[in-house]
Amino acid sequence: MLNDQEIMERVRSGQVELFDELVNRHRPSMLRAAVSKLRDQAVAEEAVQDAFLAAFAYRHTYRPEHSFRGWLWTILLNTCRGLAKRELGRIDRAGRHSEFTAAAEPCSSGDALSRLVRAEQAALLFRFLDELPEPQADALRLRFFGELKFDEIAHVMKCSTNGAKQRVRSGLERLSANLRRADVSSIDASDLSRSHGSEGEIK
Repeated sequence: MLNDQEIMERVRSGQVELFDELVNRHRPSMLRAAVSKLRDQAVAEEAVQDAFLAAFAYRHTYRPEHSFRGWLWTILLNTCRGLAKRELGRIDRAGRHSEFTAAAEPCSSGDALSRLVRAEQAALLFRFLDELPEPQADALRLRFFGELKFDEIAHVMKCSTNGAKQRVRSGLERLSANLRRADVSSIDASDLSRSHGSEGEIK
């Protein structure tokens, strides 16, 4: 199986149909991050689509010696910021919630209830992420939604590797504190770590 850099090299050489594989690989995590940042499913889907369109349009600017994920997520975060400014100028976003976990397929009442619980937990987690300083929140999105390494996060956020680690650590600490103050027992910041790593990896 080709890695991201190898696929992108072939896309740049003319095998543009391979770009679909990159979309399939990265779209789910990018959409989850975009929903958490924009708090609106439709706008988040627009952000992810625009990010992939931009990545394809500017594919010749990608430098293979750099992480493809870092390059792609830089585009996504910039796209999200642009759309967030547009939405703030058009609509009062207060009270919006994530519909990320919504499913269209038939399900039993028990499945529907569990999905509803997960959707509510995700919306709560996204709200607390939104309350963090943007550098910390974005560092957490890159680390746990995008599964980027710390050097990749550093490249995206234009900081040192130690700076990237500090943003993730501080973000987790503040997120945990916010959840404790809200007396939330159903979800905590470690849910992010259990999904994609552990806080113990931050050294």
